[in-house]
Amino acid sequence: MTPFTSTEWRLIRRLDTPARVQAYLNSLPYNDEPKPVGETLRSFRQVVRQRTVHCLEAALAAAVILEAHGYPPLVLSFESIDKLEHVLFVYRRRGRWGSIGRSRDPGLHGRKPVFRTARDLAMSYFEPYIDLTGGITAYAVVDLDAELGRYDWRLSEKNVWKVEQMLIDHPHHRLPYDRARAARWRRWYRAFRDRYPGRKPVCYPGRERWTALPGEYTRPGYAVALPWPIA
Repeated sequence: MTPFTSTEWRLIRRLDTPARVQAYLNSLPYNDEPKPVGETLRSFRQVVRQRTVHCLEAALAAAVILEAHGYPPLVLSFESIDKLEHVLFVYRRRGRWGSIGRSRDPGLHGRKPVFRTARDLAMSYFEPYIDLTGGITAYAVVDLDAELGRYDWRLSEKNVWKVEQMLIDHPHHRLPYDRARAARWRRWYRAFRDRYPGRKPVCYPGRERWTALPGEYTRPGYAVALPWPIA
């Protein structure tokens, strides 16, 4: 007997590819955790009910949906210099790595399954991660089943804070953090935001390897560019 409700099961059956899961998550408003509810870490069941997600909620929802289609529940966790971490669902297709994600920043959504290693996939987020304070310094690919055992991160009616703490505590692999390179991209990002108030950049190196973005970043006239910094 399936543990899912009929609504959940219809959704799972319909979202049978990573691209369809990414499109579904793109369609949901970003969970800014507004008052009076405040901070949340919702399971797949609550995401379906509330129809809003932040990055870790999106990763968990993608893991539950695609687990039913044969994908292991793997997430990619980042560490950042400003302690504002990001998490995505990751998978392999024909030996290549791809990702599914939701974010306030357009460059931190999904990637097509074209990366030879998980490290290569993680490094594709280096430039888009840099804003006024951020910059990735480490990554980890984590099997939720292996790390969480019988803990109900899939369908719990409560916040699943144990997932967040597990990812914080999990060992991460260091990534090269080129301070000079990061400083150039940070100046570029600041100049972009100064020139285009209310927008975030969508034009980065490797943009062709991104998956489809939410509608707010693809409306006519949104995508504008500044010359990239010298590499």
